[in-house]
Amino acid sequence: MSSDPTPVTTIDGATDYPRQGNGLTRWIGLTLLKLMGWRIKGEWPDVPKLVTIGAPHTSNWDLGLAMGMMLGWNLRLSWMMKKEAFVWPLGWLWKKMGGIPIDRKAAQDIVEQTADAFARRDKLHLGITPEGTRSKVGGFRKGYLRIAYAANVPVFLVGVDAPNRQVVLDRFWPLTGDIDADNAAIETYYRDTYQGIHAAKS
Repeated sequence: MSSDPTPVTTIDGATDYPRQGNGLTRWIGLTLLKLMGWRIKGEWPDVPKLVTIGAPHTSNWDLGLAMGMMLGWNLRLSWMMKKEAFVWPLGWLWKKMGGIPIDRKAAQDIVEQTADAFARRDKLHLGITPEGTRSKVGGFRKGYLRIAYAANVPVFLVGVDAPNRQVVLDRFWPLTGDIDADNAAIETYYRDTYQGIHAAKS
């Protein structure tokens, strides 16, 4: 496995990634980040499908950073949510915002259901926080990798760089076929590279 994964690059003006919004929503997103004192560093990858992870997740402010990033890039970033939440009056809103309903009681597990969601769509960028919580945890959960492997899509890293107040659109991570090794390497990269808003939890 490469010790120095290649940073992502995109072509200016390319629009192959799933998009939503307009010039106004882009302005709102960038203004939100500016008001928070943060900025986006890097380029969002212009590919139709991927799993993206964001870490360290240590603060409620991370949601504001994520919203600013999505609006600032006119990005439709999807996320998983239990299907029971997709009912009136908010069900339509969750779907419009990118929510993917997951049936925890179905014969198919979450990985299979999410892989099917990738198969049914021409474009899908799925966002996951591998820590699963903003509390200090023992390690990254591997679900994001299981989904990426099942759907045959790449994994893109987004980092919270609190000391420099940046949301870093970092790189694709080269996968080896070994989920345990990949997860350990990605977690080590985050621990060595990024620091969350609450450093003690990073």
